[in-house]
Order: sequence, then C-alpha cells, then structure tokens
Amino acid sequence: MNRHHEVVIIGSGPAGYSAGIYAARNGNKPLIITGMEFGGQITKSFDLENYPGFTEKIDGLYLTEQMRKQAEIFGAEILADTVVEADLKNRPFTLKTENGDVVTADAVIIATGASCRTLGLSNEKALTGHGVSYCATCDGFFFRDKEVFVVGGGNTAVYEALHLSTVCKKVTVIHRRDHFTAENINQKHFFDMSNCSVIWNSTLEEIVEKDGKVSAVKVKNVQTGDVTEYATEGVFIAIGNKPNTDIFAGQIKLDDAGYIQTKPNLCATEVEGVFAAGDVKNPHFKQVVIAAASGAQAAMEATEYLLSNK
Repeated sequence: MNRHHEVVIIGSGPAGYSAGIYAARNGNKPLIITGMEFGGQITKSFDLENYPGFTEKIDGLYLTEQMRKQAEIFGAEILADTVVEADLKNRPFTLKTENGDVVTADAVIIATGASCRTLGLSNEKALTGHGVSYCATCDGFFFRDKEVFVVGGGNTAVYEALHLSTVCKKVTVIHRRDHFTAENINQKHFFDMSNCSVIWNSTLEEIVEKDGKVSAVKVKNVQTGDVTEYATEGVFIAIGNKPNTDIFAGQIKLDDAGYIQTKPNLCATEVEGVFAAGDVKNPHFKQVVIAAASGAQAAMEATEYLLSNK
C-alpha cells in the first residue's frame, strides 16, 4: 500500500507519541509507525515516580497507552509496522516498511529510541528466554522466590534489580567498578532492600547452561583475576542501550556511538524536514519527561518547516 502524509513519526515511545499529539493538534494529520517495541523502553518500568502530574507511582505501559490514545483523539494515525528502509535524500521522503507499505512524507520525525546492549557471550543469544533476560518487568515473574543476577551499574541495572527484588528471593548485581553510576535516589532505594547485594570490580565471564537453560554464572574479579561460580537460573543483562539508527546511516549525520546529531538546541537535523527526538539523539539524559518534551519540540519544528515551505 502506498500512502502520503505531511508528517510521519517513526517510533512509539514517549517521544514518538508526544510528537504525534503535537503534530495532530497542529493539523498535520501525522502517521505514527510504531516499530516492534510498542511504547518504547519505558514500558519496562513498573514504578515511574518522577513524571510531572502524578503524585503516585505509575506504570510505564499505562503512561504510553494514554499517550497513544491522546494522539489518536487529536487525529494521529497509528501503523503497527517497522520501517526497514529510508530515503531521506529525495523529496518527498520515502519509507518502506516490513509489511511492504511505501510511505512518503513532507517531514519525518525520527523517534526510534534505543535498544538493550548485549554482552556478546557465546551462548547469550541461545539462552535468551531460557534464563537470560533484558527485561525484569517482562520476565521477573518467572523467577519468583529464586536467586538471580543482574549485570550493570547504571540506572538501567538498578531499576532492573529493584523490580526483581519485589519477586525474587535474592538479587545480586555484578558490576565492573567499585561504585554505581546510577542516580543517587535509585542507589538509595537499592541499598535499602535487604535482599539486594553487589559483587564489585567484577565481570560476567560465562553463563553456564544445563539442559538448554541457565544453571550458573562464572564471575571474574577484574583486580585479582579470580573466577567464582554461582548457581542461578536467571541472568538479567542491563548494560545500557544502543540507538536504533542503523537504517539511517549514510542518510543523516550520526555521532561515533550512532546517535543522531541535531542542530544546537533543536531537533532539526542537517537534512531539512528531518527531525530527531528522544533517546535516539540524547545519549545522556534517559528520562521520560525529556523524551516527551523532545517529541513535542520536534513536532513544533516540523510544523514551522511545513508552513515555511508552502
């Protein structure tokens, strides 16, 4: 199916839906192409407590569902598909989806977010879903009353550990440094949990499997070189994210880490009519409110661009 829209938004996290809300209210009749991860990474957060306007903790999935409904109320169209090819060098811009749709647009807002990084261990991929996980909210239930390990030391790892602490018997974090890089408030919550502990200055060297499932982990102390084996059925990898920008390589300017580069204090890229919002352009502040604000700004910039080119 071929279709044309004034504004096409790629991604369905807080940045994408916020862009959809603003673009729709501006009368641009946007199309939001959701991608495979509906709602983005925030759907994995079980207790948002710092999003403005809510005095009680809220669930990330609930928040993005409300954003989607709000965008639809104002006139945004939702396409549950994934963009697999983009031509941002010719106008109108052309996007091809996994299901075979060809979408053209006068303006494109990229809000594809970022994906979880892997450790690259030999059997990590094969054991994913069989004891290895990247989402505590998704899989924590399967490890109820069991002892599990989390790899990482930033906000992602601490969030994962906190969620797991509510369902697991014990949660042990493996971190290569002697301190966390997570926000202080998150660290406080972690250390207040009696069933959470840390193995400092260490890396996960090997995931031991038995009968196709995780049975243990081998942990190496980076200072002494000693390797210790711990029995476990669950390993949660939480070592950060990689921006989802592979299909845009060669189309727009990316930095060395793959994040989209935009003009100072703007969402506009060096390609007129193409904008970036949320985590896909922001390697530092992984906050929902910042992503949402970025999406709103991108939509407003897109509207100004369209008006100036009529």
